[in-house]
Amino acid sequence: MKAKIILIALSGFLFFQTSSSFANANNGKNIYLARCAMCHGESAKGTGPLASKSNPRTPNLATPAFRKRLNDYPGVIVSSIILRPNGDLIPRTLRENGVRLPPHSWTINDLRDLNEYMVALIAKK
Repeated sequence: MKAKIILIALSGFLFFQTSSSFANANNGKNIYLARCAMCHGESAKGTGPLASKSNPRTPNLATPAFRKRLNDYPGVIVSSIILRPNGDLIPRTLRENGVRLPPHSWTINDLRDLNEYMVALIAKK
């Protein structure tokens, strides 16, 4: 019984540990630059080469409102965009501009790494 309580407590500690302690900044940066910067730009301000070619135009993610959303809902914003794009907007914009991204098998770590990279990137502004 005592071992079971310790195991549950340890699991809770690991679950509630901040995601940044597990994040891999290099992986997050690499994913962002390869899959997001073409529209959002290296600074996340919506200034990438395809930003004006999407309809609606690519949003500026380096705003206080978006930073608050990332902090209030860690991982939720990034994963919801990646796993369920806004209709066909992202694939259509890429397709119409001849951009072919290789398929990516997203992992929980990728989502966490990308979220943490974006939080750090936007905090610099």
